[in-house]
Amino acid sequence: MKFERYGAGIARGMVVTLKHLFRRPVTTQYPEERLTVSRRIRGNELIWDRERCTGCATCAKSCPQGAIRIVTSPGEENDYIVEEFRVDSGYCIFCGLCVESCPYEALFMGYIYERARYRRRELVLSKEELLTSEKKQPSGYARPKVEAALPPQTLLLDRDGVKE
Repeated sequence: MKFERYGAGIARGMVVTLKHLFRRPVTTQYPEERLTVSRRIRGNELIWDRERCTGCATCAKSCPQGAIRIVTSPGEENDYIVEEFRVDSGYCIFCGLCVESCPYEALFMGYIYERARYRRRELVLSKEELLTSEKKQPSGYARPKVEAALPPQTLLLDRDGVKE
């Protein structure tokens, strides 16, 4: 029996505890102070680009939940006019398959992760609510060109640029 190792596990555990005891607390005051999330976040928002969308409905076909509904009509030069583009974000699992399958890069995942609603019908987003605007920030999920222009992620331990 080796008595020299008796209590070594407790001593290692106490070293870790003491090391963290004198560290500055890592706390974010959430509503006032927000961290920059990952560039490739799959937030619970979809952003749609009307100019790039051709109405091919590949995104709706790839959705495992059937949360995307597209109604198109024939256009003038062998293309489609998108009359209705609707996403039921209550059923959407935000897997990103619709963004990955879009051949024209007309659909993006967004940065927003605060979309709680009191009524289920408020979770159905029409094409006007999905359009790109100044306040909507597309994430770099499945879009490397967009990812290069986004700010780096703010980590809890690397907030000031110095790791503790």
